Amino acid sequence: MAEDRILTTRQGHPVTDNQSTRTVGDRGPATLENYQFLEKISHFDRERIPERVVHARGFVAYGEFEATGRIGDEPASHYTRAKLFQEAGKKTDLAIRFSTVIGGRDSSEAARDPRGFAVKFYTEDGNWDLVGNNLAVFFIRDAIKFPDVIHALKPDPVTFRQEPNRIFDFMSQTPESMHMLTHLFSPRGIPATYRHMEGFGVNTYKMVNDQGETVLVKYHFHPRQGVASLTEEEAAKVQGADLGHASKDLYEAIERGDHPQWDLYVQIMEDGPHPELDWDPLDDTKIWPEDAFPLRHVGVMTLNRNVQDFHNENEQIAMGTGVLVDGLDFSDDKMLVGRTFSYSDTQRYRVGANYLQLPVNQAKHATVATNQRGGSMSYGVDLAPGQNPHVNFEPSLHDGLQESPREEPNDAPEVTGRLTRSVLERRNDYWQARGRYVTMQDWERDDLVENLGDLLGDCERDVQERMLWHLFLIHDDYGTRVGEAIGLSADDVRDLEPLPGQVLTDADQQRVAALGKNGDDFTAEPFGTHTSSVTNYRASAEEVLSGQLGEVGGTMQDAVG
Repeated sequence: MAEDRILTTRQGHPVTDNQSTRTVGDRGPATLENYQFLEKISHFDRERIPERVVHARGFVAYGEFEATGRIGDEPASHYTRAKLFQEAGKKTDLAIRFSTVIGGRDSSEAARDPRGFAVKFYTEDGNWDLVGNNLAVFFIRDAIKFPDVIHALKPDPVTFRQEPNRIFDFMSQTPESMHMLTHLFSPRGIPATYRHMEGFGVNTYKMVNDQGETVLVKYHFHPRQGVASLTEEEAAKVQGADLGHASKDLYEAIERGDHPQWDLYVQIMEDGPHPELDWDPLDDTKIWPEDAFPLRHVGVMTLNRNVQDFHNENEQIAMGTGVLVDGLDFSDDKMLVGRTFSYSDTQRYRVGANYLQLPVNQAKHATVATNQRGGSMSYGVDLAPGQNPHVNFEPSLHDGLQESPREEPNDAPEVTGRLTRSVLERRNDYWQARGRYVTMQDWERDDLVENLGDLLGDCERDVQERMLWHLFLIHDDYGTRVGEAIGLSADDVRDLEPLPGQVLTDADQQRVAALGKNGDDFTAEPFGTHTSSVTNYRASAEEVLSGQLGEVGGTMQDAVG
């Protein structure tokens, strides 16, 4: 009924005239006591909160995760006591936010940029946030460099333009970034849609079982719709027609009942330093080859509901890598440790001290009881049943909150060593980048070379030379083809010394001695599986803009049987 839709102020007062401010006479002056106008305009002045410094543009959807009760062929309980994984058919509500990283809130969703893939599971033990990206690796391995890499990728602080010379100036001095750059500047750096995008936890985590035994773990989400990407040329067409094509595609697919699904897999490794490997399991610039550490199926994520309000549910959703439930734990991954502080810190700045009281961030299926009180925009108190509201401290004799009596076993690592500022010993920054280059499809490799050639062509000579030196250390063909695009060859960079402090493997040193003449071929077998085993579909702008890009190529289910 119309009377049920009466416009009011936030104080509940009916609004009888929403067309004119209160004035003395029809020409004014306006009166300051006009509460209706003051409330309306003052709220308008404040209806935006600071945008995220990264991942500003994004889109949220809701769904559920259905567990298989197993991790691969074994019961889930063999590896973890986390309840959401224990029973076949057990469903857990979730929210997911897809995003771009570097651009602002109104930037293009067809830009070359990592994509955020952040999932909030509303479990019975509280929330679990798995905050990942669409690419399995990252640019850096230590969180202290995170502001630097983001500053390099962001617009110039003077011209406010994203400058290739700034980007590759930093990357050329950061050999660990070569693996990520080889992913990012290939077509996988521009997913066709969010529905056709993979998700990776990127960092190394742990699982803990009932006996307190721990294993290292990597998380993978693979779309049942298949993986599809855009070349630079096709992405430009999409961007020219629609800056928000990916959000639109996801929203409309869910609205028409075409609910996208992802299979969740994990890779498992015995907890420990693994000195037999030539890379460190805690290095987020590395993948775990799938032939040595196979994917184990855990469950299926289905998205089936859109948000009702973009600001409340997208702008104010807050994820963090420190949000874990019993049975899931941290590793000593340096990026993970740094992210754990940074994420919660930025949410308190951006959304407010009580961001966890907002509905989208609340633990929906677990009892929340704290002694936290007050703060900006607090609108609730987390009282337990029977709790004395006068007691907001612990311990107390008078019906206050108590510590949980249950303490599960946990194999807490014993760590000894000197306090130091150092990097991981096993860096091996070129081998896996070579594997990625070799295992690409021809069209992916062609697009990668063209993209790097175009951007490096806008860089200064010293940046070009150092980047080309790195590319030759990855693969002869890689360096030769990009060099041809910018008018340089191996002879132009042969005399460059390794970077100060750079550690080269014996194989790397041999490659330096024969730069550009290492006889590289495209035999993929030595590299195991260096990305998803799913074939990447070459999407066209027309397919993407139609909103009807369906199942494409193969899926991980096909690859792992």
